[in-house]
Amino acid sequence: METHRRKEEIRGSAEEEVSVRPRDRAKAFCDQYGLEYPILLGPMAGACPVSLSVAVANAGGMGALGALFTSPSGISEWVRDFTAQSKGPLQINNWIPDPPPRRDAEAEARVRAFLASWGPAVPPEAGDVRLQDFDAQCDAILAAAPRVVSSIMGVYPPAFVARMKERGIAWWATAITLADARRAQTAGADAIIAQGFEAGGHRGAFDHRDAERQLVGLIALVPRFVDHLDVPVIAAGGMGDGRGVAAALALGASAVSVGTAFLRCPEAQTHPAWANALADLEPENTMTTRALSGRLARSIATDYVKAAAAPDAPAASPYPVQRGLTQAMKDAGAKANDYHRMQVWAGQSAAMSKTMPAGQMVKEMWDEAQALL
Repeated sequence: METHRRKEEIRGSAEEEVSVRPRDRAKAFCDQYGLEYPILLGPMAGACPVSLSVAVANAGGMGALGALFTSPSGISEWVRDFTAQSKGPLQINNWIPDPPPRRDAEAEARVRAFLASWGPAVPPEAGDVRLQDFDAQCDAILAAAPRVVSSIMGVYPPAFVARMKERGIAWWATAITLADARRAQTAGADAIIAQGFEAGGHRGAFDHRDAERQLVGLIALVPRFVDHLDVPVIAAGGMGDGRGVAAALALGASAVSVGTAFLRCPEAQTHPAWANALADLEPENTMTTRALSGRLARSIATDYVKAAAAPDAPAASPYPVQRGLTQAMKDAGAKANDYHRMQVWAGQSAAMSKTMPAGQMVKEMWDEAQALL
């Protein structure tokens, strides 16, 4: 009887410790970054208007700017608009650029011929995409002085990391494998964003050629990172309500990054065709594809994306060539309210997105999570 009682005491003590530690870990993270709740808006390039970030930050979370498409002056203007409406913390994210792509005129011609049945004719020069000046963007980000600068697709150059640290700006690095997470930690990252394969949008593979084989779910990824890293882990992918938040924190994460779930909030200003397509979207009706940009990303399984995955369809051109080649189709689809020809990223939890104010969603997520922890 005594042995049984002792086992029950040990079991009870362990269960109590598990129920307390996630809250303590999340609170420490919140205290460090000026948050009320450990809920961060995912920095979705092209889908993070100031209004959405303000709503999330003012509710106690963290706002975000995905700066990939934003010019240096645009970054400055965006941040001015944000700080005029919110005193909350902000994260600015940018892609680490790949080397220039190897062009193949014949392969691009096959892609253009395929796209002709989905939208306007695509001229050869459509693939000549000019990216933003990365170094100038970095300068603008430092001048904006957000609480956090985050990265995806790799690590920032050491000189830029040093400049961030000098200004007291934290660096969070997105990773989809432990090897990449370790590389980022060694390079000076203050936290690692563990991007599960459930996440919508582009995969954060450091080497884009490996992206298809690095599709690891969040339940496997977060504990792996937590067990082998010395910095906090932020969970991203598949969370749309408090149940997902609680699960991520129980797995060892210090906070969560949520993107798709906010896309139907009024402050997101998402194109109506995209927003409506997210409603009740089954997880299996999303899929990973290179057909929209040339980089692997999770999208709604639209007619175009499925057709591009057919065995007889041409292989996608590399990023950003494919992005440029598909632009006319995407513009025509948006104009016609036809999401099947649009770029409509979506995580597997898209059905949890709601048409409620973003601030209310943040608070409801945390209330539900607390009840479960």
